Amino acid sequence: MKLPFSSLLPRFVLGFGISLFLFSCVPQRQLEEEQKKRKSCETELQTTKASKQAMETELNETKAKLVDIEKRVAGLKNDTNILGTSLRLKTDQYGQLMSNYELLLRQNKELRNGMADENSKLSGQLNNTQEELLKKQDELKKLGIELDQKQKDLLQKQKDMDDLSTQLKLREAKVTELENTLKQKDQAVADLKKKITDALLGFEGKGLTITQKNGKVYVSMDESLLFASGSTKVEAKGEEALKNLAKVLEQNKDINVLVEGHTDDVPMKGHGDIKDNWDLSTIRATSIVKILIKSADVDPKRLTAAGRGEYFPLDPDKTAEARKKNRRTEIILTPKMDDLFKALETN
Repeated sequence: MKLPFSSLLPRFVLGFGISLFLFSCVPQRQLEEEQKKRKSCETELQTTKASKQAMETELNETKAKLVDIEKRVAGLKNDTNILGTSLRLKTDQYGQLMSNYELLLRQNKELRNGMADENSKLSGQLNNTQEELLKKQDELKKLGIELDQKQKDLLQKQKDMDDLSTQLKLREAKVTELENTLKQKDQAVADLKKKITDALLGFEGKGLTITQKNGKVYVSMDESLLFASGSTKVEAKGEEALKNLAKVLEQNKDINVLVEGHTDDVPMKGHGDIKDNWDLSTIRATSIVKILIKSADVDPKRLTAAGRGEYFPLDPDKTAEARKKNRRTEIILTPKMDDLFKALETN
C-alpha cells in the first residue's frame, strides 16, 4: 500500500539522522554519495513542498469560489484529518523505522511515484472543477437574466393588479352610486304610486287600476270610465279622475306622462275623422292629454299621446269579456332618469 508523503516525512527525517550516524563510519566516497543523495532528496522534498503548498493555495482559492463543491472540499478536509491521524500513528512507530532504512528508501520511491499519480489525479480533478465552475457561472448568468426578467414581469403584473384594483374600487363606487340612484328612483316611483292611489281612491275598482312595474306607474282606465262606445269625448266621471291625476302631476314636475289608447279588435265603421281603431285610440289619447293640461299646471312637453289600436290586447280571446278588457286607456308615469343616465355615462 502506498503511503502519503506527509506521513513518511518524520520517518525520512529520522532515517536521515541515522544515515548521518552510519555514514560517519563508512569511507569518504560513500559518504559523499550519500550526501549527494541527501541533497537530491532535500531538493526534491523542497520542490514537492513548494508544489504542495502552491496546490493547496490554488485549492483554497478554488474552494472560496465554488459553493457547489463544498462536499468535495469537505472530503478533502476529511482526508487531511486522516493524514494527520496517520502522521501521529507513524510517529508512535518511530522506533520501528530506525531498524529498516532500506524499507524507508523503497517507500520513499513509492511515495514519489504515488505523489506523481496523485498530482496527475488532482490536476485532472482541478481541470474538471474549473470546467464545472465555468458551467455554473454560465448557468448563474442565465438564471440572473431570467430572474431579472421575472422581476420585471412581476413588477408589471403588480402594477397591472394595482391599476385593476383602482379601477375595481372606482367601479364599486359607481355601482354603489347607481344602486343608490335606483333605490331613490324606486322609492320615488313608490311614493308617486301612493300619491296617485290617494288621489284616485274613489275610482279604484270602478274601471281603474294602479300598478307599479319596471320603475313606472301604470294607471289603467277602462273605456266605461272614460268614454261612451265609439266616442272620443271624455265622460264627466272620467274627467273628474283625470283632474285629480293632473293635480298630482302638477306637484311632481319630474314625471313624464305617456297616454296610450287601446281598442278591441272589432273593426270601426269609419265616419268623419275616425276611420278605424288607430284613429279612435289616438284621438282618445289626445283628448285625455288636453284635459290633463287644462286641469292643472302641467308642462305639455312632459306629455305624449299615442294610439295603440287593437294591437296590444290584455286578453287575446275573442269573447265579449276579453274585448271589454282590451278597450282601455293606459297612462304611464315615468320618473325622469337624468341622474341615472349621467351616472351611466360617467361609468
